[in-house]
Order: sequence, then C-alpha cells, then structure tokens
Amino acid sequence: MNIKPQTVFITGCSSGIGHATAVCLKNRGHRVICSVRKPEDVAVLIDKGFECLQLDLADSESIKQAVQRLTDMTGGKIDALFNNGAFGQPGAVEDLSRAALRNQFETNFFGTHELTNMLIPLMRRQGHGRIIYNSSVLGFVAMKFRGAYNSSKFALEGLADTLRLELRGSGIHIVLIEPGPIESRFRRNAFAMYQKYIDPTLSVHRKTYQAMEARLQKPGPAAPFTLPATAVAEKVIHALESPRPKSRYPVTVPTHLFAWLKRILPTSWLDKILVSVE
Repeated sequence: MNIKPQTVFITGCSSGIGHATAVCLKNRGHRVICSVRKPEDVAVLIDKGFECLQLDLADSESIKQAVQRLTDMTGGKIDALFNNGAFGQPGAVEDLSRAALRNQFETNFFGTHELTNMLIPLMRRQGHGRIIYNSSVLGFVAMKFRGAYNSSKFALEGLADTLRLELRGSGIHIVLIEPGPIESRFRRNAFAMYQKYIDPTLSVHRKTYQAMEARLQKPGPAAPFTLPATAVAEKVIHALESPRPKSRYPVTVPTHLFAWLKRILPTSWLDKILVSVE
C-alpha cells in the first residue's frame, strides 16, 4: 500500500500515547511535528530525531507562538492535527474547587479548542485536513472520583460532534479516538494533581482517597484490559490514512463494552455497574 506522506502536528508527545503515535507515524514516512509542555522535553525529542515545539495548552500566548512557528516550519500546510495533550484531575466532585476544575478545562478543553480554531483556516485554504481528538471512554460514560476529567472529555466530544457537522463539505474530517486503560504516565501525573488540589483530611471521602492513592501510585497496569499506547496509535493511523475515516474509534475492551451497555441499558442499571468501577 502506497502511503502519501502527510504533515501531522501532535500535542502531548513527551510520553505515552503522544510519543507512541509520533514514533509510529514517523516510521510510516509522515512528517511529524511534536509539541510538549516542558522545554527540557523539547530537547529530548529533538535528540531522537523529531521536529518539536514547546506548547502549553493552558497558556494562550504559548499556543499563538507555537502556531506561528508551526506555520513558518510548514509553509502553512498542515494535513492533520492530533489533539492528544491532556491530564486527569482526580477527586470527588464535591471536593473540586473552582480552580481545580478551571485548571482541568484550560488544558483538556479550552487550549485544545483554541489551537484547533487557529489551524482550521489553514486547512480550509488547502481544502482538506484531519482533526483527530484523543477522547476517552470517560467521554461518554462517567465514573466516580473522575468528575473533572469526565466533564472535560464529555465537553470535548460535544465540541467535536458539533464541529463535524459545521465542517461537512469542507474536506476537513473530524475524528474522536476513545481509549480506555492505556499504559502511560497518566496515573503518575494524576497523582501530582490530586496532591495539589485535594486535601483528603477535610473530605468525607478520605477512606476512599486512601485506596485511590494506592491505585494511582501502583506500578504497572492498574486496570484489566490495559493496552500499550501503540494500540491508540494504530487507530490514529487509520483515521489519518483512510479516505473515509470513522467518526469514532473505540480502542480497548472497556470502551467497546460501555458503548454497548450505554445503548441497551436503562440509566439506573448502568449506574449500578459504573458505581462498582474503581
């Protein structure tokens, strides 16, 4: 199969899904331009042979500067954007401060939206493009003590679905990738945000938080059916290279299972299942 090389911009490439996808796409002959939040990670990826920009999705000025550099590097030609950069803020909804929720949305939703809107005009001018969002199984079912992350991904899915309708006929395809448990630094990063914003000693959920802390710090997979990050990369490849990409790509067994259960079960029955998930 002849693969037409494309220029792809990926956010959140320091590790996990972003890094695995960058490697896979580069190996297939695509031009991959990575972005990471920390300047020191830029140097690491450049040493590995990648083109890389510093980009903090929580900072509008950082987004503007990155887009300008990206435009200069590519001559304004961007075939695809993979919106991958995100993190998870653990905690019971009643323990989430306005600051914690705002911080979650700045990266997972507002920054992603701002970046996407700055690249859509480039894609419109060239008459084609792919905008791929890394969502989650938690983008369509909610699980307890993940309220900030749940809501950011629910919002992202709503935004993507609307954008798909509005861009119909433009040549720009909108795709949602929906992973479940994936091997990454996600839990380690989530634990840092938990420590920053949640005080378990002041919560009625403090006993639950003890178990959560153990799970977040547990080495290796913490959930059944965990897949390597390359499983997501494979879906991104299809979304990028297929002439007719799907609107949604579920990745793991839990994603397929809960999508099916949500279609067939009453809400009260589904809640009984979800409340048992740790």
